[in-house]
Amino acid sequence: MTRFWSWQTAVTNLRREGIAESHIRLVGDVMYDAALFYGERAEARSRILDRLGLVPKSYILGTVHRAENTDDPSRLRAIFGGPAQVADEVPVVLPLHPRTRKALEQQGLLSRMSEHVRLIDPVGYLDMVRLERNARLIATDSGGVQKEAFFYRVPCVTVRDETEWVELVELGWNRIVRPTGARDVAEGVRAGLDTIGKSGEPYGSGEAARRIAEALCEGVPKWPGQTKL
Repeated sequence: MTRFWSWQTAVTNLRREGIAESHIRLVGDVMYDAALFYGERAEARSRILDRLGLVPKSYILGTVHRAENTDDPSRLRAIFGGPAQVADEVPVVLPLHPRTRKALEQQGLLSRMSEHVRLIDPVGYLDMVRLERNARLIATDSGGVQKEAFFYRVPCVTVRDETEWVELVELGWNRIVRPTGARDVAEGVRAGLDTIGKSGEPYGSGEAARRIAEALCEGVPKWPGQTKL
């Protein structure tokens, strides 16, 4: 198991900047808190799977929006060509960002992709969370979606040249697939299907908000009868 998480890098950087040890609190990532909180609500309230006729763990969820991918015709063709090759084996659902839709239209790819990949309009937060939680695999160029995939323990393929979250690659939950060609992307997606990464908690245990509040309240006078937050 990898032992060097992103939060350890953050703590090390604070020390190098001369921040006193007594002023550093290792609390975790509030994004994980939010993912756990809203994940349960999405399962209870979102009806996106029913509306789309999707069976949990039977589809690939894709998202593409970064300018480096949408504004480069060769990368755009590779990113969409890969899932199109895999879609006959596993259905691919892709909420289409306005920038991406425009780029596909400009390249004359929109109608062709619609024949293979299920392109849908952008969805709300709870619907997106439910799609993420129940995907068999997520293919994305989003920084946030990579982490959310890990929070819900869904394997992820990142169609970029690099990732901010190297710890997820080290754990085996995420893999980098450079969009150099449709075949490369398709092979990367196939290789990522049903991947089970290593265990670990690089972003804490889901109690970052509480720990932050406790740290902020240290030394603050308590009202009569108060014992804890």
